[in-house]
Amino acid sequence: MSDIFNKVNALAAKYTDYTAGNLSKLVQIRSVSLGEKAVAEELMRQMLEAGFDEARIDGLGNVVGRIGHGSKILAFDGHIDTVDVGNRTNWQFDPFSGEISGGYVHGRGTVDQKGGPAAFVTAGRILKELDFGRDLTIYFTGTVIEEDCDGLCWKYLVEEEKLRPDFVVITEPTNLNIYRGQRGRMEIEVSFKGISSHGSAPERGKNAIYAASRACLEIEKLNERLASDPFLGKGSVTISEIVSGSPSLCAVADFAKIHLDRRLTWGETSESAVAEIQEIVKDMDATVEVLHYEETSYTGLRYGMEKYYPTWKLEQNHPLVVNAQNAFRQVFGKEAIVDKWTFSTNGVTINGYYGIPCIGFGPGNEVLAHAPNEKVPVSDLVAASAFYAALAYTV
Repeated sequence: MSDIFNKVNALAAKYTDYTAGNLSKLVQIRSVSLGEKAVAEELMRQMLEAGFDEARIDGLGNVVGRIGHGSKILAFDGHIDTVDVGNRTNWQFDPFSGEISGGYVHGRGTVDQKGGPAAFVTAGRILKELDFGRDLTIYFTGTVIEEDCDGLCWKYLVEEEKLRPDFVVITEPTNLNIYRGQRGRMEIEVSFKGISSHGSAPERGKNAIYAASRACLEIEKLNERLASDPFLGKGSVTISEIVSGSPSLCAVADFAKIHLDRRLTWGETSESAVAEIQEIVKDMDATVEVLHYEETSYTGLRYGMEKYYPTWKLEQNHPLVVNAQNAFRQVFGKEAIVDKWTFSTNGVTINGYYGIPCIGFGPGNEVLAHAPNEKVPVSDLVAASAFYAALAYTV
């Protein structure tokens, strides 16, 4: 078996320029959420060029590649949408250049998260070249709309495409560490009703902004006493937006609304998080609501889900974590660091909703996600392609 891992490493190194070049092509295509058509077509082209048994685009716009036809199913997932570039003056290079220089591929999406798909295309090519023949079907999914709604793509894959793998590797950036969990999140909106009156006589009305302000101060205190988990860390809540309305700027506000970004640690749920806010506003004329996402994908399909993204984690001794550590050891000759993500991933649906075991392993440093001057080391891409191919031999 060790001979296989030597071959995997050798082929990953051989295809260094191929992997970096594929990523450069993906980066050159702007692909914010709901606008992924061109990059999806390019990724599908790369899969077919690499010799995948199948590559297609599903009804939501996800790219689905396949190698093998065994009874067990392993999937590698990487989203192909990105956030926009923000203030261009903060960039030291063209965010869509895909420039390869100094040992890096440069541009928006190199880390978050087109680097993962570029690496798994190479992994697929390696497996085909090695005549991979284990009792395993391997899917490679280039998923859409993740930046707008984590996990929506996998809701579609599981419920509409009936794809339910035995295990999944999320290729979001991990600094080449193995990640086994993340905090969940949810978006909550609290609306406050008031009664308007002339601004010269505010005592005649009921100011919705004052009610919202009192709630905001209590929510700030709530954040300090939220639960914590030894592995995932502490839950959190913050107010990310406040809006209000009144008949005029010379009137008492009769409406206010706050938007909450709630991060959920282990043991916290949508119900418990909503109950905490309802307790705060119970004596106010207020409504607490978990928001819903529904938009039209580039294929024309309208699809959505509640903006509740559950917490998930695998235990340290879970077979998938153990097998991943073994693959890492075989390929790199050292022990892996096992950790967690700070941000959210498609794991909220894959494991959080459907209970499918998943881990993370990806090229690049997550601190560059959504940041200007995003770039990924070419060496990370090579290492990731080797790890993905090696894992297929160990699960």
